[in-house]
Amino acid sequence: MSSFVHVSEAASLALHSTVLMAEEADEILTTKEMARCLGASEAHLSKVLQRLTRAGLVESVRGPRGGFRLARGAAQITLLEVWEAIEGRLETSHCLFGRPTATCTRAGCIMGGVMSQVDRMVREYLVGTPLSALTDLPEGETKCRSAI
Repeated sequence: MSSFVHVSEAASLALHSTVLMAEEADEILTTKEMARCLGASEAHLSKVLQRLTRAGLVESVRGPRGGFRLARGAAQITLLEVWEAIEGRLETSHCLFGRPTATCTRAGCIMGGVMSQVDRMVREYLVGTPLSALTDLPEGETKCRSAI
């Protein structure tokens, strides 16, 4: 099934792994633990975690009990920061088909401006949602807690 909105695997891993680290704020989590929990490739997750570390959102802890943890409190990191660390700046898209407005021959958008509305809603959600807002799920609603 096709979808208008697409989130890359790297962005999905970044968002889910940072929420997992927020849930387990007192723990240092290994790439192996998080990959198992998220059902992801350890190698791919490792590359994502490196990018999050370079962006200053995650810190790497070396040593036999090393792993990763958030570099700041979960309330101080928004989903937009995580997204942009992986995907780059979130740009506004006015055309579902990726066409510059100069090539569109219609006076009005055939999608009726839906893309602008979706972009605005997604941006507002990402900007307004800190990682901490996603850690308050009732016990049992996160599949990863018991896996670590």
